[in-house]
Amino acid sequence: MRILVVEDNRTLADGLAAVLRVAGYAVDVVHDGISADAVFTTETFDLVVLDLSLPEMDGLDVLRRMRSRRNPSSVLVLTARGALDERVRGLDLGADDYMTKPFEVSELEARIRVLLRRQAGLHNSSIAFGSIELDTVSRTLSAFGQTLDLPARELSVLETLLRKAGKVVAKQSIIESLAAFDDDLSENAVEQYISRLRRRLAPYALTVRVARGLGYYLDRIAD
Repeated sequence: MRILVVEDNRTLADGLAAVLRVAGYAVDVVHDGISADAVFTTETFDLVVLDLSLPEMDGLDVLRRMRSRRNPSSVLVLTARGALDERVRGLDLGADDYMTKPFEVSELEARIRVLLRRQAGLHNSSIAFGSIELDTVSRTLSAFGQTLDLPARELSVLETLLRKAGKVVAKQSIIESLAAFDDDLSENAVEQYISRLRRRLAPYALTVRVARGLGYYLDRIAD
């Protein structure tokens, strides 16, 4: 699951990003409205945490332009504005929920889970291949009815492979699914994650194979 945090308070933005990454999400951060608007022309996200009081372009204008492009990302608005008409306007423009600053991070995380669960209701939130199954909203991986604990980035790599199970996924696609804009994620790091996944999946008769020069794909291990 990819989340974009649009917040001009860098301390708050970095804190939110850190919390959400620990929770297993791939998080990108921008600090002004024009940058956010530009990102939406090339990137897609499952959810956007959007501050309304942004420099360069107001958050409501960012939201309006998002929806005019039929961008389906869920949007959680953050606002220090107490006026009811501002909150109503945001919801009318296509926001899915809002929180007024200051807020508790635990409540923000809960609201994010609700929005992602609601969005996943448009399609099956569970992805299964062979003996494993991943719930993409709760970030829960299981095999034979037992929960498997994977580090956040390995789980994200596995999710990317599961979404195209049996098909080749380019290495660059894996990098993009993991990295925030300010991360420097090398191809060697991806290879390390793939190697660790192979060891973790082997007991469940699954592996990650290399399509030389193309990328990686999930496959079953023959008996």
